[in-house]
Formats: sequence, structure tokens, C-alpha cells
Amino acid sequence: MQLNGYRTIDDDVVFRALADPSRRRLLDGLQAQGGQTLGGLTSGLSMTRQAVAKHLDILERANLVSSRRCGREKLHFINPIPINAIAERWISKFDQPHVAALSALKQTLEGEFDD
Repeated sequence: MQLNGYRTIDDDVVFRALADPSRRRLLDGLQAQGGQTLGGLTSGLSMTRQAVAKHLDILERANLVSSRRCGREKLHFINPIPINAIAERWISKFDQPHVAALSALKQTLEGEFDD
């Protein structure tokens, strides 16, 4: 769906795309270095080119990845806007200082019991 030339963000599609650990690894790779080819993305993962291509297609449909042709290559880039929109909608509902304090407490307590 588009609104004034921009695609609206479908939270369900984005959450489904982010639910898969392989797709999150692809996004991590694109965040670290944008403008990667399919071959470049495949080389860092233990997946076939076809599997990476299918995951990229799902990420593109969720508007989390965009691509651009550059000569014979197709370069892929992360689109942080949907992730930011979800963060603003879901995380900003919570009082950030309280959430940070609870997270720090959790890490401290878990560290005490790791022995």
C-alpha cells in the first residue's frame, strides 16, 4: 500500500520478516556494510544463493531492504525506517529510563547466577 508516494508500514509483515534468524543476520550484514550483492551476502552465511535470494525477497516485501541495479550487479541496502517506526510505536510506549534500569538489573542478576 502507498500513501502519498510512500509505502505504509505493515507491522505484521515486518514482524514476520524479522522473526527469522537468517533474515536478521542478513539485516545485520547489510547494516554493517550496505550495497552488497547477493554473492557478497551469501559468502558470509551458510546458505545457498537461492535461500539468501528468498530471504531477501521477503525482506524487500516488508520494505526492510531496498535494491538498486548498478551495471550488471544488484546492490542491496537496509531500510531502517520500518524498524524505527516499530521502535517508536512499541518501545517508546514504555518509560525509557525505567526500561533501561530493569534491563540493567536483569543483566546484573543473571550475571550473579552464571557461576
